[in-house]
Amino acid sequence: MGKAAVVILLKVLMILISTAWLSLWLLKPTNLWTRKWKAAESSARNTVFGYYGLDFTVYTFPVIAVAMIGLVYLNLQSWGQRNSRQIRSSTAAFSNPLVTSNLVGILSGVEILSVFLFILFLAWTFYTRISHDFTKLTPMESLKLDLWQLKFLRVATRFGLLAEACLAFLLLPILRELAVFRILGIQFEASVRYHIWLGTAMICFATFHGASTLFIWGVSHYIQDEITKWQRTGRIYLAGEITLVVGLVMWITSLPQIRRKRFEIFYYIHHLYIIFLVFFLLHAGDRHFYMIFAGVFLFCLDKLLRILQSWPQTHILSARLYPCKVVELILPKDTGLKYTPTSIIFMKIPSISRFQWHSFSITSSSTIDHHTMSVLVKCDGRWTTSLYDNIRAQLDSDADKMKSIPVAIEGPYGPSSLTFLRYDNLLLVAGGIGITPFLSILHEIAATQGNGSSRYRLPSRIQLIYVVKKSQYIGLLKSVSSLLQNHPSNKCHLKLKVFVTQEKQCGATLGEMLNEASQVQWVHFGLKGPIYSIHGPQSLYWTAALAGIASITFLVFLICFNHIFVPSGKNTSGHHSSKLAVSSKMKAPKEKSPSWVADILIISSFIISLACPSLVAIVLRWRRLKKEEVPLVSSKEEKVQQLSSIETKGVVEEEHEVHFGGRPNLEDEFSKFLNETNGSDIGVLVSGPETMKEAVASLCQQKSGCFHIGNKEKKPYLSFHALTFTL
Repeated sequence: MGKAAVVILLKVLMILISTAWLSLWLLKPTNLWTRKWKAAESSARNTVFGYYGLDFTVYTFPVIAVAMIGLVYLNLQSWGQRNSRQIRSSTAAFSNPLVTSNLVGILSGVEILSVFLFILFLAWTFYTRISHDFTKLTPMESLKLDLWQLKFLRVATRFGLLAEACLAFLLLPILRELAVFRILGIQFEASVRYHIWLGTAMICFATFHGASTLFIWGVSHYIQDEITKWQRTGRIYLAGEITLVVGLVMWITSLPQIRRKRFEIFYYIHHLYIIFLVFFLLHAGDRHFYMIFAGVFLFCLDKLLRILQSWPQTHILSARLYPCKVVELILPKDTGLKYTPTSIIFMKIPSISRFQWHSFSITSSSTIDHHTMSVLVKCDGRWTTSLYDNIRAQLDSDADKMKSIPVAIEGPYGPSSLTFLRYDNLLLVAGGIGITPFLSILHEIAATQGNGSSRYRLPSRIQLIYVVKKSQYIGLLKSVSSLLQNHPSNKCHLKLKVFVTQEKQCGATLGEMLNEASQVQWVHFGLKGPIYSIHGPQSLYWTAALAGIASITFLVFLICFNHIFVPSGKNTSGHHSSKLAVSSKMKAPKEKSPSWVADILIISSFIISLACPSLVAIVLRWRRLKKEEVPLVSSKEEKVQQLSSIETKGVVEEEHEVHFGGRPNLEDEFSKFLNETNGSDIGVLVSGPETMKEAVASLCQQKSGCFHIGNKEKKPYLSFHALTFTL
């Protein structure tokens, strides 16, 4: 069976599993499912599997299976898209911007449809549950409530189920190694906003659930008795109150006003998710927890694999300080590590903060730089300013006294294929430090042209619109000046348009402004002893295998623990069963085990299930480090030679434009480029401030011919992609 057939088979399998799992959520509120599922759980109790094994297999494992199959699918899919072009279709229009506003940002047709279906699902769940509750209202023995109070309490309870539904999907968008959203072509930095939407909806539903319950307790004068109650069985109210308070604290500190100005507060407070999930389990019980356990399982395993991936620490080989207060960091990487353009890494520098991780776009190409990778860091925050001051201080010290800076690296994470090469032409719009992902694209194109490779079909025309406040930022383009020369042998033509908004005409040419990059200051750190290269994540096959090992381990230990610690309620089989059943009615009913026992068994099994794949991952990591070659101390010198050998005198000035004193008229620039390309398929990539992204998205929406497929006249098709470099 060929790879193409296997890819199709895996895609069909993922669709079937996902459809079946989503169908469970639709059927779960119905009376039919309740009756059938209770019967299935009763039957499972008499088996080794138990109801807990059935719940895990039906509610939790399908999502884990999709993640595992998806990793294999992504690994195979990347082989089949090297030489393909973007195919224009009527369905492609739904992935382009449909709504742009300051309130909700940029929304595509697919996103709007998904949000609508999710809201419809929540409405269906609430209506089905509450209509059944109102037809069978029974007074609670512990609370003497009026009819309206009883109805309002049922409404509050069902809002808790809506919060549970949001929680089931909450952690899936922020996975990195086990990223489910990568199957849909959505990268981590773009899917974070889905996590924000789901978290906000969950907190709203949970707040109404908790506040309404407290209100009913208050008006019925039972609040003092109920608010601190820790029940032996059933819902534990106090655990739910702790869950709500922790969730509110996490949500408030994640608001943009706090997250962007006080990132440390947001980062540290968000680690309270452990307390949140544990007390949610104690409040909701094991059966409800299995519904949301898939996201928790994948997230914790993903987190653990990322921690192991960042070990051991490496060191910064060298750094370049630009006049615009931007630092380029040169890091060692393994020669076998390959990554696609627009990939990102997460970096932690223990000398600045032992816990904070920050994401940065990679500017280098693994096709050119076999031993190193580079990132550009704009130093305008507390963490980045500390990094800049630390490197700056090294310049004032003697060369022999320069201390190396240890760093921990996660990643790189990026698209599984070279998506930008699938278009006939490219239009790149960058603002300030947003140029970083485009540098990696241009480096990859330069490498493809330089080695004469025929594996990839390059876009015929590329136009880069670069908007900066100061002309100092133009120096960041020096590393791609070979493309700016536009030799006749080049397969694609690059045109650069720079707009300097806060300076007047300086009289310098583009070549002279690029040569100002020679004013940067190099810092070469003293490296003593061996340094380790960046190896990146485990292979997709191994990651899928580790997820499978963790799932099997969890199920095995869960079954064993339940048989050991939970009393069996099975009746003896055979012809004596009826007599035993009659005699059992004459005896007092056996006291049930506390509900928190099953919760503790889930937590214990989960910890063990994470430990087993961690041991395997440690062995794999150790084997990779053992094969590492001689420390890469000399690689920094190779990097210096490569950068110093770049010539800018060949830049053709008349082909490129530099404008001063204002912002570009993007509508005019788009119209000119569309006239030059004559209705071809155009990939529009934008990286910069949100206002710039919204403006470009609106233009793509207006000028794209993707909604006019039936017209005889060939109109341009603009495919919009927004690159996010800050979380």
